Amino acid sequence: MTAPEAPRARPRRGAPAPLLVAAAVALVVLALAAALLGHPTRTASAPAPASTAPGRTAAPLPFTWSIGSQLWEGGCGHTYLVNRAPRAVAPPPVAADSGAWAGTNGAVHGGEALVRITVQGRSPSDAVVLHALHVRVVDRAAPLPWNAYRMDNGCGGAVTPRHFAVDLDRPRPLARPVDGLDASGAEVRKIPAVSFPYKVTSSDPEELLVSARTAGCDCRWYLELEWSAGGRTGTVRITDGGKPFRTSGTRGRPAYVHDSAEGRWITDSDSGQTG
Repeated sequence: MTAPEAPRARPRRGAPAPLLVAAAVALVVLALAAALLGHPTRTASAPAPASTAPGRTAAPLPFTWSIGSQLWEGGCGHTYLVNRAPRAVAPPPVAADSGAWAGTNGAVHGGEALVRITVQGRSPSDAVVLHALHVRVVDRAAPLPWNAYRMDNGCGGAVTPRHFAVDLDRPRPLARPVDGLDASGAEVRKIPAVSFPYKVTSSDPEELLVSARTAGCDCRWYLELEWSAGGRTGTVRITDGGKPFRTSGTRGRPAYVHDSAEGRWITDSDSGQTG
């Protein structure tokens, strides 16, 4: 007599392979969608947090300032470097038209640049204190190999105003106060230099004259004016219309003066002047 046969286990039905793949893909898609919906601020296009509250703007300066950057010593003496032959350079202008002349001829201040800064407060009673004037050289290269054109032919003024002298050839130029001289009277009178701080109001503005000189560089530079008023402090950058001032040395360059009688530029040696 044989033992009874054990019941056979019913085989499990497995899901078809294509259905398994489709289900896995669907799960992945759902997981990605959930992740994106759960973190909407991590997208690449999300803006960075603002450093200040929306709508806030910087308070205006408690003073106004303006510059004159095409000044001549005594109103008549100045040198420009121009990358043109004498026959291609216009005759020297009057001092009031110097800016237009320099722009037309592509001229750069030669040896010295005079900059006048006029600062005026906005209030007649709340003074603004000007604490310091700093010089920043942003580029220093060899002097330009251009011709030097002098705007004068033996010019001199009776009054040398007090000013701030800047030596651009120094590694860290400083604005140094210098006395002026008044030779308009019987005796020469010294005009004492005034150091910082200054105070300005709307009714009491201040003019700061800067003389920046160089013999050995083509320098691009700007100024920084430190101020305080009503519990506020700050520094304003003084530039030439948004660009650095530019001054280049003239040592060894051919120098010319204008002969008004002949209507042409002649060399210093021909005119009897020294460069």
